[in-house]
Amino acid sequence: MDEEYDVIVLGTGLTECILSGIMSVNGKKVLHMDRNPYYGGESSSITPLEELYKRFQLLEGPPESMGRGRDWNVDLIPKFLMANGQLVKMLLYTEVTRYLDFKVVEGSFVYKGGKIYKVPSTETEALASNLMGMFEKRRFRKFLVFVANFDENDPKTFEGVDPQTTSMRDVYRKFDLGQDVIDFTGHALALYRTDDYLDQPCLETINRIKLYSESLARYGKSPYLYPLYGLGELPQGFARLSAIYGGTYMLNKPVDDIIMENGKVVGVKSEGEVARCKQLICDPSYIPDRVRKAGQVIRIICILSHPIKNTNDANSCQIIIPQNQVNRKSDIYVCMISYAHNVAAQGKYIAIASTTVETTDPEKEVEPALELLEPIDQKFVAISDLYEPIDDGSESQVFCSCSYDATTHFETTCNDIKDIYKRMAGTAFDFENMKRKQNDVFGEAEQ
Repeated sequence: MDEEYDVIVLGTGLTECILSGIMSVNGKKVLHMDRNPYYGGESSSITPLEELYKRFQLLEGPPESMGRGRDWNVDLIPKFLMANGQLVKMLLYTEVTRYLDFKVVEGSFVYKGGKIYKVPSTETEALASNLMGMFEKRRFRKFLVFVANFDENDPKTFEGVDPQTTSMRDVYRKFDLGQDVIDFTGHALALYRTDDYLDQPCLETINRIKLYSESLARYGKSPYLYPLYGLGELPQGFARLSAIYGGTYMLNKPVDDIIMENGKVVGVKSEGEVARCKQLICDPSYIPDRVRKAGQVIRIICILSHPIKNTNDANSCQIIIPQNQVNRKSDIYVCMISYAHNVAAQGKYIAIASTTVETTDPEKEVEPALELLEPIDQKFVAISDLYEPIDDGSESQVFCSCSYDATTHFETTCNDIKDIYKRMAGTAFDFENMKRKQNDVFGEAEQ
């Protein structure tokens, strides 16, 4: 422990593990510590089921009907991976994919007027969807074709739209799309949580819809992937990568103090020993005096013995409830997975409803989602504060990640990783930096 490291990482959440993997691949000497005895920090998967009951102070424990406790891996933070998104790219470049197995999520649904509908994602589906009338479908199809052909480097594809100045509201107007279609395009395809995007330049929204349709094109059922055995597998995969490149891991290691000299981090003290470092990465729980509260998220984990109604008995799906439909500022999300992903006992389903808290009665805010899930065998309610660092770390060299937000995918988490990397390395993040070296001395024999 009494050694000098380039980087010390505190906490084994996904953000921290990916950064520690990248730093190790890039030849940095890394020490990675966590005060918990398990991997994943805030983003871990809890097993056995008895552990989840304890965590939520349900002292009676799970009933017999829940099956074997060891068959459960319950995510504390529900998210899916966009098939063509940044996290999948990170997994592929680092070859962490060899430690994981993924399944495609079976469908994406959107809520309208109290019912749920499949999100139309291809032209054929759009034309068959009950979400829109016949003329609306034709206009929507034209809009989808415009988005698919749009290339920000080729003005011939702009059709009079300026990607930097035309607002998304004006693009919708140009195609004469009605409010319901705007709702599901912005929230179920572009995956915005609020309507602030309408008055911003349209380029980002167009790129988000492209990401959705390109992700969908890879596997066909939905644009989302989910790892067998739960999301807790992701940080562990990147931790293995870091270890192969000489990174040192210590779980169950209390952090007594972060040592600063002249406003700059120089080391971490644990159980009387000091490990020295030039840079420090951590999650907000390790430096409460250097973060500010940026809001709250409520997540309700629900155990069900049935698939969700009107989803074609899907064993996994996502449901988005656009804020307009329920008079809110931010969307409500439901992520559902099941025994098919080795995260629940046979015949059981886990649905997690989440949203950004807007009132003093967060549980009531999630009601529209819970109504879709009835009957519910057991609920676990978690209300988490969202924290963000108060400075960029350039002076202190302490780089803190942001808490995991209410979105149901990892794009915002990846943006945080790229941003921290850029502040630490002084150069923009490049996926090429993540590639394993060919003459990898610690390389593993091919399985």
